[in-house]
Amino acid sequence: MSRNKRTFPAHFPAWGRGQRRTVVCTMPTVHLFTPIHPRLRHRGLRRVLWAMCLGWLACWIPTLARADQSAADPAPLSGLVSQWLQGQTQVQLPQQVQTHTGQTQPGVAPRVEVALGELDPRLKLAPCQKVATYMPQGMKLWGRTRVGLRCEQGAVRWNVFWPVTVKVWGTAVVLNNAVAPGQEIGPQDLKLAEVDLAESSSPAVMNLSEAIGRSAQRRLEAGESLRQSDLRARRWFSAGDPVRLHVKGPGFMAASEGTALAHGDEGRCARVRTSQGRVVCAQPTGEGLAELTL
Repeated sequence: MSRNKRTFPAHFPAWGRGQRRTVVCTMPTVHLFTPIHPRLRHRGLRRVLWAMCLGWLACWIPTLARADQSAADPAPLSGLVSQWLQGQTQVQLPQQVQTHTGQTQPGVAPRVEVALGELDPRLKLAPCQKVATYMPQGMKLWGRTRVGLRCEQGAVRWNVFWPVTVKVWGTAVVLNNAVAPGQEIGPQDLKLAEVDLAESSSPAVMNLSEAIGRSAQRRLEAGESLRQSDLRARRWFSAGDPVRLHVKGPGFMAASEGTALAHGDEGRCARVRTSQGRVVCAQPTGEGLAELTL
């Protein structure tokens, strides 16, 4: 036999020694909460779920109610604006035409077209029992304008502006040919045609005599409606020229002579020295003629 008495730890346990044993100690599970009976557990869960559902409904019902109230139909408001405009145009437009053009056309009623715009689709209006229609301050029934709508009886008092376009068709001066800036306008360049008087804020030229012999302020194209802002102001007299002065007052008119101290441009006040030596501001109205209203 071999004298090697050493053990082979890789294949055999050590001789003469006890075998190693592993002891596993199992500890009881510690519950932080007291166990709940399955039936009680399901009942509590149902109660919690029901409470959550009721809370969710309590939060959303007012929102749904407000959304339902805010979805008001704008069709009745559109009819209200149309009805109001129909009455206002018959009363205000004749005076508006006279103010804008400076003239009246006896026996000729202007042809009026009114186009309603649309409110912002994102705008939601609450129901209202009484809506008042009015013209906002500073606005006129002329061209692109707005009509105010105000809720006077309702849960929510709102105020909106409805866009409106008012077109007033009448006979005015139209360019027959294109005119360059500074070019003198002749009879061959003008004609009368039906135009939208409310298309521009500048009054339309109504008579051919108002434009013949005047120079264009800017380039004008053929077929374009001639406006007063398109024409350069006429100079009726120059500084140092003799001027005939007409003095008007309530129930009287007097004539006098004077000397111009400034150029007499149309639409601008010109200083005139009278024969008595008094300096007045008169409006140039013609060739060598000025008018003073007391």
